[in-house]
Amino acid sequence: MEEINFIIDSAKEGMDNAILHLEKQLRIIRAGKASPAMLSSVKVDYYGSATILSQVANVNTPDARTITVQPWEKNLLQEIEKAIMNANLGFNPMNNGETIIINVPAPTEERRRELAKQAKGEAEDAKVVVRNNRKDANNEIKKIDDASDDMKENAEASIQSITDEAVKKIDEIYVLKEKDIMTV
Repeated sequence: MEEINFIIDSAKEGMDNAILHLEKQLRIIRAGKASPAMLSSVKVDYYGSATILSQVANVNTPDARTITVQPWEKNLLQEIEKAIMNANLGFNPMNNGETIIINVPAPTEERRRELAKQAKGEAEDAKVVVRNNRKDANNEIKKIDDASDDMKENAEASIQSITDEAVKKIDEIYVLKEKDIMTV
């Protein structure tokens, strides 16, 4: 019985991790509103090592269409500007000598559709991970020799219930993100 509980807990943990990963991936997809998370993938050359932007500068959003980046060391301004452009995020940073200002343009209708499609793809990937966790857990349960058929069926029913919950949560997260993307 302990082995079955361990398998169920492991499957649930894997599914929860898939949902967390989805949320992280969807934060990167920009919906037209400025967010510091949009620059989370930017790495700056900081004394020879690639360092995450948020570790060398303050990243803020003073309004819904602007991101400001204020480096902790002034000599990093050009490096940060170059890193933002090289990250290929579609931003055109402006350097005023003190901070870097990025105006986030509202995406066109076509671009919003592309972003929604990208978000749907991320949601589908998360569902695949959830289903693979279910399959692996069910296979592990079938291998247990000292459990009765009823115990195995109950465990598989529990795993299916956890899977259904995870898929429902993924759908809810996607619907919210799609609404966010499509809202002008």
